[in-house]
This record gives sequence, structure tokens and C-alpha cells, in this order.
Amino acid sequence: MPDLSDATNDHQSEIPQFFAGSNVIITGGSGFLGVLLIEKLLRCCPDIGKLYIFMRAKKGKSPEQRMKEHFDNSVYDRLKKEQPNFEVKIKMVEADLSKLGLELSQEDQELLLDTNVIFHAAATVRFNEALRLAVNINIRGTKELLLLAKRMPNLKSFVYVSTAFSYCVHNFIEEKSYSPPIETDKILTLLDILNDKELDKITPILIDKWPNTYVFTKAIAEDTVRQYSVGIPTCIVRPSIITSTAKEPVRGWINNIYGAVGVVLGSALGLLRTLHCDPDSVAEIVPADYVISHFIAASWDTAKRRNTLLSIKDTNPDVPETERLPIYNYVSVCQNPITWRRFMKLNRNYGLQIPSKHCVWYYMFSLNKHKFVHNISEIFLHYIPGIVVDFILILSGRKPQLLNAYKKIHKFSSVIAYFSTQYWRFNNDAVVNLWNRVSLADQQIFNFNIDNLDWEPYMKYMIHGLRANLINDPISEKSLKEGKKKYRK
Repeated sequence: MPDLSDATNDHQSEIPQFFAGSNVIITGGSGFLGVLLIEKLLRCCPDIGKLYIFMRAKKGKSPEQRMKEHFDNSVYDRLKKEQPNFEVKIKMVEADLSKLGLELSQEDQELLLDTNVIFHAAATVRFNEALRLAVNINIRGTKELLLLAKRMPNLKSFVYVSTAFSYCVHNFIEEKSYSPPIETDKILTLLDILNDKELDKITPILIDKWPNTYVFTKAIAEDTVRQYSVGIPTCIVRPSIITSTAKEPVRGWINNIYGAVGVVLGSALGLLRTLHCDPDSVAEIVPADYVISHFIAASWDTAKRRNTLLSIKDTNPDVPETERLPIYNYVSVCQNPITWRRFMKLNRNYGLQIPSKHCVWYYMFSLNKHKFVHNISEIFLHYIPGIVVDFILILSGRKPQLLNAYKKIHKFSSVIAYFSTQYWRFNNDAVVNLWNRVSLADQQIFNFNIDNLDWEPYMKYMIHGLRANLINDPISEKSLKEGKKKYRK
């Protein structure tokens, strides 16, 4: 009789069963992805054990105080309705990922040994972060967490959240490990022997072909995972540019203006009027709720696949590295691409239908493939109007602000130009195969199939979400009247 122990019942929900009674560590719990991951796990896996949320004290507030403020966010409204006692499952753990041993207390170290699943999503995501801080958080923090994970006897899955652009120096990015720009221990040693001034001076030499310290350190961190995860059931997930939610827990939820979101908001308000971008290149964006569902499914799959390898040592050369360390490129280009031209056309169409009362100027926006044309456009569309408006503000006794705003916008746009003027090919077979292994029941709960995303309604609700969550101008009859009145002036 064939062994059916690994067969999947399409009508049975396996993933919530996997998390039932499991204790889970989440790093980066206060960030965009962390908030959504906490919400999704608690709402869709109601029998989950404890969630250990790593967080630092900040601005005089304890981790508990900081998290309590997060739970006041509207993104948790659905969870509060469906699981009103969810907070009993939350345990805040004070930790600093940039420090040796994560600065965990002895008591917390003992508590965490009973962990079953780890989601390591914490990172400094500023593209131009100082190298020392980027290395300490993105690399040292990953190494220290893996060393802690090795002490956990019942660990079933470790999910490392990287980025699809960690190895952007390659034109074709496959779901495999690459040689890092520098080894983990070597870069950590450099930090120990160099002061900040010396380190900043050699940073351009160190990062070489990598465009910024963020992707540089994420590339090394992937190798940190490969090196220090031996004996741990681990996977690496590489999402591309993450934007607002498509459906869950609410449509269009977002709490940051990074990347493509900043472009949408800036252009909708009439502030951003030119972008150095190839309009025919792919806007490599993915909805946040799809990304979260993929993380959760990947953790389940990593544990399940690892069970088939229990009798095989990690160092056995007959075991492919993709089995020891699965890597998932979670991207849209392979299945449901959208160009920057279409992305901004949808933004314009929906933005003009519902102008905000916070609009600064009329919508006028162009994507310029050639840097020279973009630079000229910046002078005439940003700098000169900014100088004129600030001069008028000074004459009226008010503080000038537009020119400084444009300096920040130009810094932002120059950083993302690297990603908006080039084209990458990706392989995402591991993601597609994972989707096919998930039961029909779980596909309904944890939808990450980018094939079924309709970009038009997605962009419509992205605009709604930006207004409600970032500029405090939610859609209502009153706000629409105010916005249209302001736009006609």
C-alpha cells in the first residue's frame, strides 16, 4: 500500500493546524509587515500559542507601551471583533538586534527556548543608512537570532525575510543562493576595527556594484542565513516592492511612504511632477497581504518538507541546497506584471476622481527615461516653483517650506531611480509550486496567488488607503466636496 501520510486533503485547512499551540517569535513587529503578520496569525490561526514580539524601548516608551499604541490602529479592528481576547497571546520581549546576544535578559532567553516558529522580518530599510547600523541590524542581528534558534529543541521553522533585490547586481535572479559581496564574519570584523569616519570613507568601495547599503547588507545577510542555519529548518523569502493591502484585513491599508507608495502620494498631491523612470519597465510591486500569506505558507511548507529530510544530514552533498534552504522570489513580473506607465496611468485616473483637500498643485506628472530630461524637468517643475512659493511665504511672514520639501523628494527619487530605470528577470518556480501544494481550503484563507490580482481595483483602493492612513483625509462626501473645491481653485 502506498504511503499517503504526506498527501494533502484539498478540503482540509492544514496551516492553522500547524500553528495550533505553536509559540512564534516575530522580529520587526512594529513595522509595516510585522503589524500585518501579527494580525493575520492571530485572526486566521486562532489556536496559536504565544506570539513573542521583539521590540526595543524607544523615546522613553517601553515595548509594552509601544505595542499598545499599535493595537489602537484601525488595522486591528477586524481582529478585535473576531478575537476580542487576542492580547492574552502577546508577550513583548525587549531586544536589540544590533547588539551581541540581542541584549536579551536571562529570563527571556529561557522563555524563548520553547519557540516553534520564527519570522525574522526586522531590518533597517533606509536605502542610505550608515553602513555600521545597517550591518549591525541586518547582519549581526540575523546571526545572533540564528545562534539563539540553534538552542531551541522544538523549532519547526525559521523564515528569513529578505528582498527580491538583494542580488540586484544580477540581471536574472533565480531562487538560489549567490556568493555574497563579503563574508559575514569579515564585515563584522571590519566594524570592530574601524571607527565611523573610516568606515564611512570606505563604504563606496565596499558596496561596489550594489546601489545602497540596504541591498548590500541584505545580500550578506542571506549568506549569514546559509552559513548559520545548518541544522535549523529554514527558508528565505524575497518579496519585491511591498505596497498597500489588496483585501485583508482592510483594503488599501498602508502606514509608510517608501518606494512606489511615495510616488503615488507625491504625484496625487501635485508635489511630485517628474520621476527618473523607464515607463515601459516593470513596476515590481506586490500587495502586502499577499506577501504576509506567502510568509505564513512558507513557514508551514519549510517544516513539512524538513520532516522528509530528518534522516539526511544537512552537510550531505546529495541533498540539493534548495532542499536544505528553500528560497522564494515573491515577485509579480513572472505572472502578473504591470509597467510603470500603466501603474501611473491608473494612479492618475483614480487620483483625479477623488482629489484631496491637501493637494498642493494640479496633477501634472511625467516619467522620464533619460536623466538629462528628468534633471531639466526638476528645475522647471520643482525648484523654480518652490523658490517662488517660498519667497511669497517669506514676504507674508510665514516659514518657507516647499524648497526643503523638494530637496527631500529629490533625495527619495534619486534612490529609487536605480529600480525604476532597469529591468530584471526573475524565476519564481518555488512560489508557484508552494501555491500548488497548499490545500484549496488554505488557498482561500492564505491567498498569495498574484495571478488573481486585478490591478485596477487594487490601485483604486490604494489611493483610498493613502488618503485615510497617511494624510488623514479618508473618503467621505464631505472630504470629496472639499477636495474638488480645492482642486478647482
